[in-house]
Amino acid sequence: MDSEREPVRVVIVDDEQLVRLALRLVIDGEPDLTVVAEAAGGDAAITVVDEQRPDVVLMDIRMPGRDGLSTTRELLTRPAPPRVLMLTTFDSDDLVLGALRAGALGFVLKDTPPARILDAVRTVADGNPVLSPAATARVIAAATGPRSSEARRSSREAARQQLSALSERELDTARAIADGLGNPAIAERLHISIATVKAHTGNLFAKLAVENRVQIALLVRDAEE
Repeated sequence: MDSEREPVRVVIVDDEQLVRLALRLVIDGEPDLTVVAEAAGGDAAITVVDEQRPDVVLMDIRMPGRDGLSTTRELLTRPAPPRVLMLTTFDSDDLVLGALRAGALGFVLKDTPPARILDAVRTVADGNPVLSPAATARVIAAATGPRSSEARRSSREAARQQLSALSERELDTARAIADGLGNPAIAERLHISIATVKAHTGNLFAKLAVENRVQIALLVRDAEE
């Protein structure tokens, strides 16, 4: 990151004190990152985020009381919400998927090596999604696993209704995003400039009322399920 930039301000939310301490030690050891507050639960997290206005929140997904999913949904209703990076274990796939749909920018496993957690914080701070390779397959399975026909139909109809507001080129862009393509690859696929891709993506955020590309991808997946 640019050394002249202010450090990325991070809030750590986890009900385990040792986890918070370990994360603080790792993050505060970096010149471009700083922990501005900690919270042991969802309600406390909302309070400290409102007070500190961090750039990134490292959010435990399972906590007593208000869990990480509920807290994330609440934080992302703010006018200038922080970027949320979920901390999870393999047994919480369903909640991770819900957090991504709510607008969290990604997730990392708690046993991820420290260097990769630091990279994830930086990536999310720049507005880009992070999906831990070790857990991505699990979340994909949760997203595409068996659901009742009524649940699938309801999700499909809701997603198609949202996507119906898009132009043909915007829909093509959304589908490319769902395929995991970055702006240069989308430009090449659609034979348009990167500037035009960025314009289409901005329109997607506005028309679909989403915060990031992960939400766009999930909408496309739901519509085509």
